[in-house]
Amino acid sequence: MSLKAELVYYSKLCYLNGYVKATDGNLSTRTRKNYVLATAAGTCKGIVKLQDILKTDLKGRKIAGKRKPSSELKLHLYIYKHRNDINAVVHTHPKFSTAFACAGIALDKMILPEVYLKTGKVPLAEYATPSTDEVPGSIAGILKDHNAILLANHGLVTMGKSVEEAYYLTEKVEQFAEISFYARLLGGEKELSSADLQKLELLRKN
Repeated sequence: MSLKAELVYYSKLCYLNGYVKATDGNLSTRTRKNYVLATAAGTCKGIVKLQDILKTDLKGRKIAGKRKPSSELKLHLYIYKHRNDINAVVHTHPKFSTAFACAGIALDKMILPEVYLKTGKVPLAEYATPSTDEVPGSIAGILKDHNAILLANHGLVTMGKSVEEAYYLTEKVEQFAEISFYARLLGGEKELSSADLQKLELLRKN
């Protein structure tokens, strides 16, 4: 599957699973030649087509594609500039993750072993005006150590070595948020002990 086809496929999965509505969200991937392929501005991810994917350089200058780059591409480009290990970014507005972001609550309680092993804590970036340089600035202090970040009053951004990896991290974080929400309704999360986390660290290293 081509990189463009991957963006179309996972964009549709984001829409199908309710992680984006209408024209919300953006997906992108970095090519081997250090260009960026991304969903265009105003694209409904449920009906996205190959021609809705455009190509830019790492400064956001359009190289190919008939449509305009999304104003939120700045966030993606910032991540690529500061994380050489990242080749894909998925920005969505999943209900439970975004609810935590709007409540100003990070997903930082370690209650699920698989989440701890996959991504650890999911921090909350300070509020930034969408589509401005404030957004990449808001994640500057936490980008290095996290592949999933809640954007205050906005949504979720995940990243990975591939679009597939970044997408599945979105699924994992949203499940984490939903379970955390219901656990709080039942009296609060019961966090893993330090001894439990040490055992998981051994698993991670092996």
